[in-house]
Amino acid sequence: MAQGPAKRFYKKAEVGPAEDGRGYRILLDGRGVRSPAGAPLTLPVESLAQAIAEEWEAQEEEIRPLTMRLMQLAATAVDRVDGRRDDVIAEIAKYAETDLTCYRAEGPDDLVIRQTQAWQPELDWFAEVLGVPMEVTCGIMPVAQSEEVYAAVTDFLKPLSHWHLSALHSLTVALGSVVLSLSVLKGRLDGGTAFDHSRLDELYQIELWGEDSEAKEKRETVRADVLIAERFFALIDG
Repeated sequence: MAQGPAKRFYKKAEVGPAEDGRGYRILLDGRGVRSPAGAPLTLPVESLAQAIAEEWEAQEEEIRPLTMRLMQLAATAVDRVDGRRDDVIAEIAKYAETDLTCYRAEGPDDLVIRQTQAWQPELDWFAEVLGVPMEVTCGIMPVAQSEEVYAAVTDFLKPLSHWHLSALHSLTVALGSVVLSLSVLKGRLDGGTAFDHSRLDELYQIELWGEDSEAKEKRETVRADVLIAERFFALIDG
């Protein structure tokens, strides 16, 4: 039988220094929070630790992990990214194979114009910063990207911390585009704009035909994932 949400077992959530003085812990009635895998959750900056502590403090009678999005990204960084950085980097770089910004509609003309206006500046920036252009095609037939593209993305990601990689992986999955996710990481696009760019075709169809409530709910859930990843970057880098 599936278990329901855990009862809130603490009175106060606050931030304290890590025992070794490097980093910050979230303390629940004075006891440090651990990741789901049991690792000590030591955050690199106080601003991120404080924001996660506020998520814990906001829980009411029951603890609902799905409402603690910053905590989820931090725990993922500790349990699933740190220690397997190369795998995570490869997973992010693989999105270049099907990056949505490389697949343009053949029509109607107003949709083609919207795609070009939204996506081409980000592709141009990508080519300038990473030193290699991506191939663009019309239609849905796969277009092969060069090995240089994957190598350039990999090299770009290698210096990032496991904290950044955790949020970037989540962001890339949500957007379906490594180009757009890197634009958010580097502050070229805000999260809301990047999300709209990633759903450009969908939003175009909604303008024509409307949207049902279930599709809207799913879209807002993904949008929330994008915005929380953007906030995670800001807290770490701010």
